[in-house]
Amino acid sequence: MTRAAGRTALAGIALAVPLATAACDADVGLSEPGSPPPKGAGGDEARARRDLSGLRIASERDGGGYERDRFGTRWKDVDRNGCDQRNDVLARDLTAVQKRGRCVVLSGRLRDPYTGKEIAFAKRDAAEVQIDHVYPLALAWRMGASRWTEDRRERFANDHGNLLAVWGVPNQQKSDSGPGEWKPQKAFQCTYGVTYIAVAKKYSLPITRADHDALQTFLGRC
Repeated sequence: MTRAAGRTALAGIALAVPLATAACDADVGLSEPGSPPPKGAGGDEARARRDLSGLRIASERDGGGYERDRFGTRWKDVDRNGCDQRNDVLARDLTAVQKRGRCVVLSGRLRDPYTGKEIAFAKRDAAEVQIDHVYPLALAWRMGASRWTEDRRERFANDHGNLLAVWGVPNQQKSDSGPGEWKPQKAFQCTYGVTYIAVAKKYSLPITRADHDALQTFLGRC
């Protein structure tokens, strides 16, 4: 989603995202299936500080040519566990999960990490809980992913370590913004920063100076 589209969608109403229609998919990446994204504490914080100092600072390039489809199959079962990525992340991040069969999450509860709000998730209103890319796809495109192979972009888009179940409203607010433009609640900024840095390092993505400075502030909350 572009920044302009995300902010227009904020006006307030029902959040209709392609995420709502996803079926059964999986993951690859920074965390194993069924485990949460990195927690910002102790060794994670120290490693994040070291990694942040090694990330390249760059300006955003022209985002021309970006389309979601450039990042391959949405919620692809890349780890071949039989379940799609969206359902894997819902099962990981929600509590009191009820499923149909082994994969499809029908209901559960989410404490939205971005706002702290308690959300009751039901598949019939699936857009209430969305799957966010912590390092946004469109931003990654502008920071160099436009030059990646399609396979690398697909792996990035389906990496569990870069995915988070969140309430739809702040996800639309965040859109394709980096940490320098959009911030979650203070209680989650440490974990958010650790996660963002880990993704950037893994995929050798640079960050803007504004995002670097914001991430330093986030790590100060650990």
